[in-house]
Amino acid sequence: MTEENHCPDCGAELPAGTPQGQCPQCLMKLGLPTGAEVDRANVSKPASDVPTCATPPGGFIPPGPSVLAAQFPQLDIIELLGQGGMGAVYKARQKQLDRIVALKILPPEVGRTEAFAERFTREARSLAKLNHPRIVSVHDFGHTEAGLYYFIMEFIDGTDLRRVIQSGALSSDDALAIVPQVCDALQFAHEEGIVHRDVKPENILIDKKGRVKIADFGLAKLLDRPATVYTLTQAGQRMGTPHYMAPE
Repeated sequence: MTEENHCPDCGAELPAGTPQGQCPQCLMKLGLPTGAEVDRANVSKPASDVPTCATPPGGFIPPGPSVLAAQFPQLDIIELLGQGGMGAVYKARQKQLDRIVALKILPPEVGRTEAFAERFTREARSLAKLNHPRIVSVHDFGHTEAGLYYFIMEFIDGTDLRRVIQSGALSSDDALAIVPQVCDALQFAHEEGIVHRDVKPENILIDKKGRVKIADFGLAKLLDRPATVYTLTQAGQRMGTPHYMAPE
């Protein structure tokens, strides 16, 4: 075993498929609190300080797990994980499969247009076909009797790249190991005719085994709204977060 197959910080052997020079345990320490702090993480704070125009002016207040339970009898809603411009995400368990999943609900006002239902079904089916190891899988989608649109997705037990960056401990080598994995996922999606439109650190997840996963594919397009309060043009409005878009 060569030296480059071991973590430079703790000396642990790197699992197959892990970015070179990047120990999952050491990487996770950069972006996650330790011990019981993980269970007490503040989920009410948005994942990013970058403002989003997708958040309604009055603020989207996610319903509590007990409130959602009646609309999702097939799930045990465990806890609210976080919220952002594209909705709210909960940790849940599929009762029949005994599988932990992520439940993402969209802001209620998005389903009030007549064209949304058809567009949601069309786009959600496309997203569900994105079967790639670096893309968060969509297990199911639909809307409740109360008209709440949702996705049931793969649950990623880890952190996001935003928090890792904010820790200040992400090295250039670590960053360069992550980028090719993101590019591989984006290339796959582009070949399937799907553009993410909002690639940014909080949409890049890293699980506890050090694997990179991209979340929220196509939601900016599905919700028919730009990702931030910044409008680049009125006619032919562009989708994305200007901080992370190509200059052109």
